[in-house]
Amino acid sequence: MTYQVDKSDDEWRAQLDDEQYAVLREAATERPWTGELLDEERAGIYACAACSSELFKSGTKFDSGCGWPSFYESVRPEAVELIEDTSLGMMRTEVRCANCGSHLGHVFPDGFGTPTGDRYCMNSIALEFTPES
Repeated sequence: MTYQVDKSDDEWRAQLDDEQYAVLREAATERPWTGELLDEERAGIYACAACSSELFKSGTKFDSGCGWPSFYESVRPEAVELIEDTSLGMMRTEVRCANCGSHLGHVFPDGFGTPTGDRYCMNSIALEFTPES
């Protein structure tokens, strides 16, 4: 797929630190319970840490108990790209930023008690948070 933000690996490496590059560009996963946005409770917008495209609103964030920030829907359906992922020998749905193709995490159909039933399980390091002013 062609993305609006299209950079070479060298350009991404120059922009992102090593841990961000591993998660956003190589689909690594940060350790659970370590992300700085896990317990963020202020109102605001969560955007892609690679390209600043808006992805989630704070009102859709919920405590899923999984160790990563969780949301029940994206800011708009076209903000994220959903891709079949069988990399660990199981079927999962990867979530990428639709603007730059960066890996954000995975979405699961176990957001029990949420309006959508979905749990967008995102890597904290893949997001940047801007509080409402």
